[in-house]
Amino acid sequence: MAHEITMLGTGNAFLPNGRHHSFAIIDRKHIIDAPPTALISLRENGIKINDLTTIFITHLHGDHIFGLPFLLLERTYISDRELSHPLTIVAAPGAKNRIEELCQIAYPGSLERILSTIVWDENSNGTTTDGWHWSRFEVNHNDSVDPYGYSFTSDKGAKFVHSGDSGPCDSLYSAIENTELAIIEMAIPEWVPSTEHHKPSDILKLSEMYPHVKFIITHTFIDSIDSEKPAITAKDFPMHPDNVQHVEDGYSITWQKKWNF
Repeated sequence: MAHEITMLGTGNAFLPNGRHHSFAIIDRKHIIDAPPTALISLRENGIKINDLTTIFITHLHGDHIFGLPFLLLERTYISDRELSHPLTIVAAPGAKNRIEELCQIAYPGSLERILSTIVWDENSNGTTTDGWHWSRFEVNHNDSVDPYGYSFTSDKGAKFVHSGDSGPCDSLYSAIENTELAIIEMAIPEWVPSTEHHKPSDILKLSEMYPHVKFIITHTFIDSIDSEKPAITAKDFPMHPDNVQHVEDGYSITWQKKWNF
């Protein structure tokens, strides 16, 4: 049986033209984060909200979790009114209280029933019911939002890493060294004075350090290649090496003994 990862969104917090917020789904059932554009991203890709079984939270910035109240609202009142479909949220210790507070602010009293049914997994390692083994590790981002990346390995042998939001750091690079595929953010252009995100030059260095790894760019600051609107931040793409792909929303990668792009 093959695996599939679909990039439901590839934009950073500022929503470059033609992109939803950074958002990925594994095998059409496990999502990584739940950004404000999550519901429309899922709808556009024909994915039913009650088919989701796991939500992996990388960190607590708004462009990564503010879609949660909408997903839970939809599930409660439209696609899973009996709340018969199990849902697990994997997140660092402390995230549960902040996410529940967000849901209460968004829809006071309306999400209490579904929140009481969610299984919260705060462990650093675990396995989904269909055999995806995951490990969470700290990354270089704003410490106040508990930033983490994830390594995933399926019981069939597929491997990949998701960086979350992270600038260059040893923990992320150690995970990348031992994988085949890395979904990595490139949120800012070279002129932004920050080390908490990857810039185009950082991606180039990474691609040279790990030529065996295929890099998929997400959380980008660059408009979609199909956009004809004035640029939000930038429209021109850097010259990426062969093992880097700067993808569009809806891009899918499949695995059957190896990753196919």
